[in-house]
Formats: sequence, structure tokens, C-alpha cells
Amino acid sequence: MKLLETIKAKVTAATVALWAWAHAKAEEWKLREKLAALWEKVRALGVRLRERLLRTKAYAKLQAMTPLRRRMTIMLCGVFLLLGLIFGFNQLKTFMIKHFIAGMGLPPAAVSTLAVTFTEWQPKLSSVGNVRAYRGVELSTEIGGLVQTVPIKSGMDVKEGELLIKLNDASDVAQLNSLKALADLAKVINERDRQQLAIQAISKNVFDTSKADAASKQAQVEQQIALVAKKNLKAPFSGRVGIVMINPGQYVNPGDKLLTLQTLDPIFVDFNLPQSNASQIQVGQEIVVTTDAFKDVSFTGKVTAVSPKVDTNTRNIQIEAQLANPDKKILPGMFANVNIKLGDEVKLLTLPQTAVTYNPYGSTVFIAKPTGKKDKQGNPALEAQQVFVTTGPTRGDQVAILKGVEEGVIVVTSGQLKLKNGTPLIVNNKVQPSNSPNPQPQE
Repeated sequence: MKLLETIKAKVTAATVALWAWAHAKAEEWKLREKLAALWEKVRALGVRLRERLLRTKAYAKLQAMTPLRRRMTIMLCGVFLLLGLIFGFNQLKTFMIKHFIAGMGLPPAAVSTLAVTFTEWQPKLSSVGNVRAYRGVELSTEIGGLVQTVPIKSGMDVKEGELLIKLNDASDVAQLNSLKALADLAKVINERDRQQLAIQAISKNVFDTSKADAASKQAQVEQQIALVAKKNLKAPFSGRVGIVMINPGQYVNPGDKLLTLQTLDPIFVDFNLPQSNASQIQVGQEIVVTTDAFKDVSFTGKVTAVSPKVDTNTRNIQIEAQLANPDKKILPGMFANVNIKLGDEVKLLTLPQTAVTYNPYGSTVFIAKPTGKKDKQGNPALEAQQVFVTTGPTRGDQVAILKGVEEGVIVVTSGQLKLKNGTPLIVNNKVQPSNSPNPQPQE
């Protein structure tokens, strides 16, 4: 009870103090006189409005109505007036909310930026090609037989005409010797008939028969020599032998692939370029080739041939280039990256490709435009402005800008999706998108 009495006393004292303060302020600000004057003005306005209302035809018609109809009319007018006030209040509320939001402005967006600068740019065409041996073949024999000797080893370099595989030819050599003896005999007989014909001891017919027989026997010898030669597989050109999987004593059939022979120095690279680059390709142009097998090594060569037709399926032109390969590092069948240099280096404005937004109606970038004001930290305030640009060739993570921006302009490199014209910018360059002309995959 004492606690309640204490609280009551404190509340009463506070109320009295508040009333005394309000009364003192009212006296100080002369609120009574102002309220009285305002009330008099409102009452006078009400009197004038009432007098005007009493003189209107609507009031006269209202008085001429029956009491029930008069009350219904007054009620309907009141309802419509209430609805109008509610509608007006909602419109005023909507207007005030829009005015408040418009006064707040666009929320700032955090972006990264980069100044546009000139960089040295080597014009070039890039493609992907396949390495092909200068000369390459899968060797086989024309006839079957039993392997007698294999004088070579896997990966061995051989010269043109060197013996690779020898088949058993003992019976063929014996047959060759027999045919040689018959050919020698036919030659002797023909020579004797020639001497006898000179003294007219035999007829011309006998001499012609022996001459034809000697020629026939010699042809059989040459045929057998060719057959014996087929039993000896020799290198058709100089090169490197592949994996040898043939062993002595093994029987091979005609046409069986026995081993591969490849000439590795020089070596060819075949690649394709779009038909739009046909005017930029010429025989003798220098190329630079890199492979995944030797990432830190580049090989130079020259274009040796350009196909005289365009592939109707891909609309590409096939190109052949030749490389020097003295160390024989590049092997046929390798995947190769080919770059063709086009003229001298030029200076171009470049940006990271992430800075450009590609749209059906054109490519755009956002620039950080100074507003002439300062932010809370005292730095110049920036806002986004979208501009159209004309892009050129690409190189790694970079793209060349041919038109639309000038050197030194600050361009937004990331965060463009949340921007529109006039958006305030908060620059945060702690993390920048990749901007390397020769990006390397991370291990």
C-alpha cells in the first residue's frame, strides 16, 4: 500500500508540474489569445458559410422535402463526403511516400574500377592445329612370309634404303639362281646362233627364236629379283621408326601393318581459319606454335600452303605450315596452338572483358563520372554513367576498345548488374578481375 501511495504521489506531482509548465508556456507564448483569435475566425467563417448555404437553391429544395427524404439525402451526402475524404487521404499518403523515396535518392553500389590505358598490341590470328609428320607411313609387305631377321630397334633413326625387316627368301633365291643359269644358257645359244647366221649356217628364223628365248629368260630373272626384293622391307625415306613388335620366326600376311616410319624434322602443322581472314593469309607468313607438352617453349615456322577452296560445311580455309624440329620434340598427332603475326605492334585501348556488357543493341560500359560533390570521407563523389563502345579483337582476358571511351577514363570493371545511370558509386579496388593478355590456368 505504501508503494502505491508513493507512486500515486509521484505521478500527481509530475502531473501538477507538467500542467504548471504548460500553463507557464501558454502564458509565455500567448496561446490563449491566439487560440481565441483563431476560434473567432473559424466561427465567423462558419457563419458566412451558413448564410450562403441558407440562400442556395439546394437548401431550399432540401427544406421542401419530407423529413424522411431530407434525412436520407443528408445521410447520402455525408457518406459521399466521407468516401471522398478517405480517397483524398490515400492519394495524399501515396504522394508523400513517393516524395519521401524520391528525396532519398538511389542507394550507392560498391564496384571496382580501372583507368583506361593504351597497351602494346600485336595483331595476330589464332587457331588450333594438328601436328603432321613431314613424311609418315605405316609400313607393310606386299607378300607374306616368315620373318627371318629384324635388324632395327624401336625408336631408331634410319636412312633411306636401310633394311628394316627381312623375310625368309631361301627358296626364292634358289629359284633366282636357277633362272639366272637358264638365262646365261639362252644368251650363249643366242650368241652362237648369231655367229652361224653370219656364215648362213642357220636360218634367220632360228636366230630370232633363240634371241626371243634369251630375252624371256632374262625377264624371268628380273621378275624373280623383284620377288626376292619384296622379302626385304627397306626404309622408303629417312626417319624414325616406331615401336617394333615383330620378332624373328613370326609369320606375317600381305598388307599387315608391321611398323611406322615418321620424318620429324621438319614437321607440318595443319590448322583452319575462317573465310573472313582469307585476305590476311599468305604463303611465307611467320607463325608461332606452342603445345601443351612444352608450355614454356615456342616454335617458329612459316606458312607453306593455303588450300585453294573453302570447306562448305565449316566455311573455313585449311592452311599448312612447316616448322623446324631439330630436337624432334614435336611429334605427329600433337595438339598445337597457332598464332600468325599480322604486321607491327599497335597501341590500343584495352579493358578487362568483364567490364563490357554485350547486348543485342550494342556493347556498353559504365564509367565513374565525378558529380562535383564530396562524400562523407571528403573524397570526390562518383556516379555511374552508361556509354556505348565499339569493341575490337580480344587477347586473353583483355578486349580492345576502338570507340566510345578515351584514355584515362575511369571504367567500372565489376558490379555493373546493379548499376543504372546516376547510381552513386563506392569504389573498392581490393579485388580486381583478371586482366592478363596471356592467362595461365591455376594449378
